[in-house]
Amino acid sequence: MATNAHARSRTGTQDGVHKRRRAPKPRHIPKARRAYGALDLGTNNCRLLIARPSADGFYVIDAFSRIVRLGEGLLETGRISDAAIDKALDALSVCADKLERRDVWITRNVATEACRRAANGPEFIERVHERTGIALDVITPAEEAHLAVIGCQALFRPEFTHALVFDIGGGSTEISLVETDGHRAVRQLGWNSVPWGVVSLTETERRTHDCLESRLAAYERMRGRVADNIGQAMERLTSPRGLEGLQLLGTSGTITTLTSLHLGLPHYDRSRVDGAWVENAAMRGIADSLSRMSYDERSQQPCIGRDRADLVVAGCAILDAILAAFPVKMLCVADRGIREGILRTLMTRDGH
Repeated sequence: MATNAHARSRTGTQDGVHKRRRAPKPRHIPKARRAYGALDLGTNNCRLLIARPSADGFYVIDAFSRIVRLGEGLLETGRISDAAIDKALDALSVCADKLERRDVWITRNVATEACRRAANGPEFIERVHERTGIALDVITPAEEAHLAVIGCQALFRPEFTHALVFDIGGGSTEISLVETDGHRAVRQLGWNSVPWGVVSLTETERRTHDCLESRLAAYERMRGRVADNIGQAMERLTSPRGLEGLQLLGTSGTITTLTSLHLGLPHYDRSRVDGAWVENAAMRGIADSLSRMSYDERSQQPCIGRDRADLVVAGCAILDAILAAFPVKMLCVADRGIREGILRTLMTRDGH
């Protein structure tokens, strides 16, 4: 069972932000030394970042990531499974311990598509709070997209006037079109929530295929589902200047994994991947290559392994559909997103 000290020391406030309840004689923590937490419970992963402010943003002092597959089976049953709940509770208990051990000043803990869709989502949220003391805030797709933009805007380049930021999740994919000043988003022009992520899209097809023809047919069906949704939303996602001046920026495990393959990395290296620029055609070529492989062949690829081998094809189909809809030459890759957006928001609110 997770520590109850963490549960007792926290109280809910507006917008899902949790702040330490002060003792009668609180220990003073200088603003610059305060630790902030950002927890993102997605349809596939549970991720935590703990950071302190710095002159150029923040520096991470602790992190955690675990695949929990909260949305596995959700498309068929409409519920979060008991097995997924157990995995998530175990992961969130680790997060609660880290938040307590690091004496986190303020944390925000968000949940996304699986908890939005599941009939037993509210029951699960309550159980998490009882077990770990973590109060999850189920955010809307619009806020999810907004946080991803804030988290990624440090990668905006001054030669572009607009950015299309997309985040491929486990249960959905959020796409935002923003006007930029080269350093930050100054105005949102449009957004779309594609109701497909790597978990939900994977479950529309059989997990294994006997032959290449069958694999390619399944891939095209998945790609088509995403392309149909994007096509219906294109009016909201078209820059006033078209593709001219548009920076395409993507974040997700799929994108960072494909970038690792493109760079020929033997193992994942965030310093090489975050902020990398990859040709649109090269990324689509890697996606096509993975779609042709069997599960065993994919699992043997560097930076994929057995944990990701079954989901990466759906991620490739989503990425392929987006890159086909916005055929700029280069894609900027981000290993950052919602958690970084939460941290920047919390620190700004606290006067940093």
